[in-house]
Amino acid sequence: MLMEKRVILFLVLSLTIIFGYEYLLKELGLLPDQPASTESVPAATSEPAAPPSSAASKPIPAGTSDSPASGANERASLRDSAKSAAEIVEVDTALYHAKFSSRGAVLTNWELKRYRGSSEERPAVELVRQGGKFSGPLTVMTEDLDLTKELSEAVYRVEKGLTTLTDAQPTGQVTFVYENPSSGVRIEKQLTFHANTYLVDVAVKATGLTGSVRVGTGTNFGIVEWGEGFIGSVGPASRVDGKIEKEVPDSEVERKGAVTWGGLQDKYFMSVLIPKDGVGVVTRKEGEKLVSTAVRMPVDSAGSPIAFQLFAGPKEYDTLESLGIGLEDTIDFGWFLFGSWDMVRAVAKPIFSVLRSINGYTHNYGVTIILLTVAIKLLFIPLQYKSYKSMKQMQEIQPKVLALQEKFKDDRERLNKELIKVYRDNKVNPVGGCLPMILQMPVFVALFNILYMTIDLRQAPLGLWISDLSVQDPYYILPVIMGVSMLIMQKIQPTTMDPAQAKIMLLLPALMTFLFINFPAGLVLYWLTNNVLSIVQQFATDRFIFRNRRPLLAAEVPEKSS
Repeated sequence: MLMEKRVILFLVLSLTIIFGYEYLLKELGLLPDQPASTESVPAATSEPAAPPSSAASKPIPAGTSDSPASGANERASLRDSAKSAAEIVEVDTALYHAKFSSRGAVLTNWELKRYRGSSEERPAVELVRQGGKFSGPLTVMTEDLDLTKELSEAVYRVEKGLTTLTDAQPTGQVTFVYENPSSGVRIEKQLTFHANTYLVDVAVKATGLTGSVRVGTGTNFGIVEWGEGFIGSVGPASRVDGKIEKEVPDSEVERKGAVTWGGLQDKYFMSVLIPKDGVGVVTRKEGEKLVSTAVRMPVDSAGSPIAFQLFAGPKEYDTLESLGIGLEDTIDFGWFLFGSWDMVRAVAKPIFSVLRSINGYTHNYGVTIILLTVAIKLLFIPLQYKSYKSMKQMQEIQPKVLALQEKFKDDRERLNKELIKVYRDNKVNPVGGCLPMILQMPVFVALFNILYMTIDLRQAPLGLWISDLSVQDPYYILPVIMGVSMLIMQKIQPTTMDPAQAKIMLLLPALMTFLFINFPAGLVLYWLTNNVLSIVQQFATDRFIFRNRRPLLAAEVPEKSS
């Protein structure tokens, strides 16, 4: 009975941790509420407030007139002349199709060819999500608000070379140039594209500017969905001084230091700027479901270009790892309990490698999940046998345990001594059934994270009615079958529970079915496969190992001393 109570406690605590973690963080105000999707975000209607700056701190471009009114008039005139139609430049590779506007020299579309969108209106995933008056990706910003507006509204001159890239012609360039002779400001933005990578090399030559400039990712660039879930994060992500930060600020915050990268991400996709000499990352909450990130880089007085790279694409583990800058750590392999990230991540990465290796042969992630579950089940057979053996032994000595509990119900100390003696004489460990479960928990959690977080399962079909293993079963067939399998497991497992406890435990399959209804089909398939294998294993153990074993008879219970 003691072991059964601990099993119940273990299950309740595990389920509470797994399914109540996000809710608890939200209630404590440590996790911001995240809406369901950015596709319903209305276009912004107002200009976001810019960072405060004083006149004394504004860089003064070379050649600027001494009269503030004169400078303002010149910029107004330039903005009026910039109302002419902008040129659209298209770049096409095997991986993406991009569009740039000469107005502001910004990115307006970035379509991933190898990933389908979630609706019929979007046949491919579109990463650019900015709207209204918000700055677009690759906008150059300064501390001078008027100059920033001038640079973002001006129509740049376009100089382009090859823009349709293939293996035979793998590199192409597009250059945007803007200059204001009266102020001496000149911006030249050169973008170099490559056929078989999501990286774009960018070089910005800035003349007439001092101090530093910020280059932004734009609003929500790289965020396709604000999916709700208890693992994973959506919004800004940056690595400064070797530390990764993923928080959404209340308004605006700047992390200063050596910048490795900064950008935006969701569960499956991301856009980041990778500077050569970054000195800070500015993250800004523009509104509900609207965030932006910009990397601050110094302007070289000698006129050397500001060099950085843009990565905009899927969070494919191998692709991110090959860059060698820690982007693969944005994939949350290590979620579980505070302080256990490293342990779970250490288990998750080799399992993920095995998962992809198996899929290289099956080409069906549903079949891959089944085969991987079988392999893990075989690996844990010794532990599961020990757990089952311990439960069986506890069941066999239960009559004697009950007799002792009845006899010494008024003498707790004597009861404990007699129980310990019974366990020792029969070589039974009362917690032997729990220990193997605890040892398997990191593997379960690691596999849970892999199936929930990795892009490999996105829109991967199993077959029949399951067309996407990363979303819930549309007809709830898998969760229901899983619930039935759990009920069968409970019926055939050895137990020392009294009838009241057994009835309570029968609620567990119903609870798990309810919880798994909204889980990705891949996760439910894993759990169902594991349950079926457990039933088969238990049947084989009862049939061939414990078949001729007779239950222990209750020994004579010592008389209670007077």
